[in-house]
Amino acid sequence: MLFRSVYNMENRLHGRKDRAWLERCFHKLLLNFTSWVNKVDREGNNVFEGGFLGLDNISIFDRSERIEDGSSLEQSDATGWMGMFCLTMMRMALELARENPVYESMASKFLQHYAYIAHAMKHMGRRDYALFDEEDGFFYDVLRHADGRYQKFRVRSLVGLIPMFAVERLEAAWIAPFKEFSANLHWFMNNRADMVANVIQRVPQADGSTTYLLTIMNFAQLTRLLGRLHDPEEFLAPHGVRSLSKKHEQQPFEFEGRRVGYEPAESETKLKGGNSNWRGPIWFPTTFLIVESLRKLGTAFGSGFAVETPAAGGRPVALREMAGDIARRLVGIFLADEAGRRPVFGPDPRFTDPLWRDELLFYEYFHGDTGAGLGASHQTGWTALVANLIDEWRAD
Repeated sequence: MLFRSVYNMENRLHGRKDRAWLERCFHKLLLNFTSWVNKVDREGNNVFEGGFLGLDNISIFDRSERIEDGSSLEQSDATGWMGMFCLTMMRMALELARENPVYESMASKFLQHYAYIAHAMKHMGRRDYALFDEEDGFFYDVLRHADGRYQKFRVRSLVGLIPMFAVERLEAAWIAPFKEFSANLHWFMNNRADMVANVIQRVPQADGSTTYLLTIMNFAQLTRLLGRLHDPEEFLAPHGVRSLSKKHEQQPFEFEGRRVGYEPAESETKLKGGNSNWRGPIWFPTTFLIVESLRKLGTAFGSGFAVETPAAGGRPVALREMAGDIARRLVGIFLADEAGRRPVFGPDPRFTDPLWRDELLFYEYFHGDTGAGLGASHQTGWTALVANLIDEWRAD
C-alpha cells in the first residue's frame, strides 16, 4: 500500500513516475510472497500460520515457536495481511502493465490469490469453523489440533482488525484497457459467485459508473467490526486505536495458565524477553493503515454508507468521517493544550518549558489511555507518518 503512495506522490509533486523503482519493488516483493505461500500455508488451504509478524506478545503464546503436539495456529492477521499483499501486488502489476502487457497476467494471478484467501477466511473448506466469528462479529486466531479439534482464541486485538487492511477499489473505466484482467475479473464474478459474492462487490457510483470493491468483509461483517473499532470501551482511544480492546482490562482471556489482559503502556508480560508491547498501546503504522482502509472504503461506499458507533452516541458515522476522527486523534498526540502540555510528553512538567516543549520526539508507540510516548524516542521510520495525516486530514 505504501509503495503505491510513494510512487503516486512523486508523480503528484514532480510530474513523473519512477517506473523502474516500482518494478524493482515488485520483483523483490514477489520473492517474499512466494516464500509465504510455500512455507506458511502448510495445509494449502489459503489460511496462513505466519508466526511472529512483529506483533510480539499480542497472542496468548509466542507465535514464532512451533507447537510441540503438532497443533498449528491459523492466524487472522497473517491471512488478512496476505489478502492485503495480494491486492497491493495486483494494483502494482496493473500499473506496470500500462507499459508492459506481460504484467497483466500477474495482476490476474494476484486477483485469483486474493479471491481464494478472502473466501478461506470465512469458509474453512469442509470444516465447521471460520476465522470470522458470527457470534462476536470479529476475526480470531484458531488453534487447530493435530486430531482435527479446534479452539478459537477470543482475544479482541489488532489480530482481528488487520483483515480490514485488505481493501482495493477498481473503477470500471480504469481497468477497461486491461482486457485480459477485466475478463478474468468478470469470469470470477459470473462463474464463481459462490466464492466471491462477498469479497468482490459491484458498488454503483452516484455518477452512474461502477466501482468493484475488493474487501474480505461484507457489509454486515464490516458494520459489526467497526462498531467495536469506534468504541471507547474497546479499541478507540483518545489518541488513536489500541492494539488490544480495553474490555480485556476487566475480562482478561486465559488459556492453560496463560493470560492476556489490557496493558496500555509497557507490558508486564515477559514474552519475548519483555520487549513486547502489543497488549494495549497505540502503534502508528497499524493505526495509519486503519485510517487508509477506512478512507478507501468510504470513497467506494460514499457518504450514504454509515455505521452507528458508541463513540458517536449511536449516531450513524460515514466511513470517511470515522477515518478523519482517528487521524485527528493521532495528530492530537503532538498538539499542545491551553497549558502548553502535549500528550506525547506525558505529565512531566519539564516539557512545558519553552526550551523543551517544541522539541518533539517521535516515539515508538504510545500509551493506550493518555497518548504519552513510550519506547524508542526517535522512531521516525513510522511515527513520522503523522506528517502525512496532517497534510491530508487537518484541513478536512
